[in-house]
Amino acid sequence: MTRGLVIGEALIDTVSGDVPAHHVGGSPLNVAVGLARLGRGIDFLTHIGDDEPGRRIGDYVKASGARLVPGSTSAARTPTAVATIADDGSAAYTFDLDWQLSGTPVVAPPLFVHTGSIAAVREPGCLAVAALLDAYRVSATVTFDPNVRPSLIVDRDLARERIQHLVERSDIVKVSDEDLRWIDPERDPEWTARTWLASGPAIVALTMGEQGSLAFCATGRARVAARPVQVVDTVGAGDAFMVGLLDTLWELDMLGAHRRAALGRIELDALTAALEAASLSSALTVARAGADLPDRAALQAQSFSPPGRFA
Repeated sequence: MTRGLVIGEALIDTVSGDVPAHHVGGSPLNVAVGLARLGRGIDFLTHIGDDEPGRRIGDYVKASGARLVPGSTSAARTPTAVATIADDGSAAYTFDLDWQLSGTPVVAPPLFVHTGSIAAVREPGCLAVAALLDAYRVSATVTFDPNVRPSLIVDRDLARERIQHLVERSDIVKVSDEDLRWIDPERDPEWTARTWLASGPAIVALTMGEQGSLAFCATGRARVAARPVQVVDTVGAGDAFMVGLLDTLWELDMLGAHRRAALGRIELDALTAALEAASLSSALTVARAGADLPDRAALQAQSFSPPGRFA
């Protein structure tokens, strides 16, 4: 089976409240688990401890159908985060996290390699991540979601440089308007997304919360509305969007270095279909507590409901 590789942080999220809830989390982990729940073959490279929280993460990854890459359990302790949920369901985070990688993953050349968030900017692991993406680009589509965590960033300018470098080396970039306002506060997010497209990627997808999503490619711009939904919290919403986007492009045979030219010529109807699937995946996730991404059955149950009739 052709497999994808996801590289990045995994942690235990504590969602504050009257009764704190503990969830397995981390943006790259959510992408790995979400794709695996859809039946995709996924390897996940991370940095967690051989402790009780780390074993919980390992069991969670395995239960989804993904495979934890050997060497992922060498951390002194498993990272944690505390998420504070606002009245509108949005989440703010504080972290206790060490991010490192060493060596080359023992995996076959992947169809795609995805990274993002903390793994992309936090030393020393971010340097290894950038090197791995360059190495795998020979065989793989490179996908990236900045998913910025400002509370962990010490040097804003350096973080923005690292993000820009990864954008230029990526084939598919997904980013939120909130992220782009942090990355380039002087520019409109749509302007920045278009600039990113011109720097190298085949697709730049921009999520805008209740305003829906846009995606830019060589043939133009696609846009879809957000599906109306009762929001429990937004934990994992962007990750679920990334999963829906990648799953559809996988189905359309657009992934892999051998399909790079085809991806660069993607038509707007195919890109719109990918955005619709991504929007559905995100809507199902925000209707649940924590980053509980849908499986294939949940998506199929909703796939024939128009955006205005989300059940």
